Amino acid sequence: MLDPQWVFLSAVLGLAGSVRYAFATARGAARPNVVTWALWAAVPLIGFSAQLDAGVGLPAVQTLAAGAGPVAVVACGLLTRHILVRISGFDKVCAAVAAVALVVWLVLEHAPLAVVCVVVADAAAALPTLVKAWRDPYSENLLFYVLVGIGAGVTLMTITSWEPESWAFAAYVFALCAVLGGTVFIRRRVLQQPGPGPA
Repeated sequence: MLDPQWVFLSAVLGLAGSVRYAFATARGAARPNVVTWALWAAVPLIGFSAQLDAGVGLPAVQTLAAGAGPVAVVACGLLTRHILVRISGFDKVCAAVAAVALVVWLVLEHAPLAVVCVVVADAAAALPTLVKAWRDPYSENLLFYVLVGIGAGVTLMTITSWEPESWAFAAYVFALCAVLGGTVFIRRRVLQQPGPGPA
């Protein structure tokens, strides 16, 4: 186990990844999906509130950073108009699932269930970006997922209480970054490979 103070490194890594993504968005090198990133901004901030209510302590810092970074990305995307605002039916379904999960938490006000609902909501919000990463991996910033994933891993190594509200969100973020980062990396490698020659 690491000293709980290491969670601040996790937050810095997450914020650094978000700042890099925001700069990539400003240059047009990344094109964030507005549904994913707006929910990625809102959901962790609500999760942070749930963790505060549960007295989680320092691990909540990583959750706060997970919400604050996407706020910068959304703002940058809207200001530079380098954000995907075409909302498909799939995006709407994912947003609806995320909204239902948040409403469940707000109604029940039970901290462990709240964190589970936040994870479900965040995962639903991530699906449009996962589809986009598969179709157009160059529209994503790979380093963002690497930095945020490392930060979540650091947070997991500082956990002293194994109640779900303490570790579930960090574990989810680590897994999400592995999936999204892996998808971007593998799809870029596949798309760089030459196609088959003439028969």
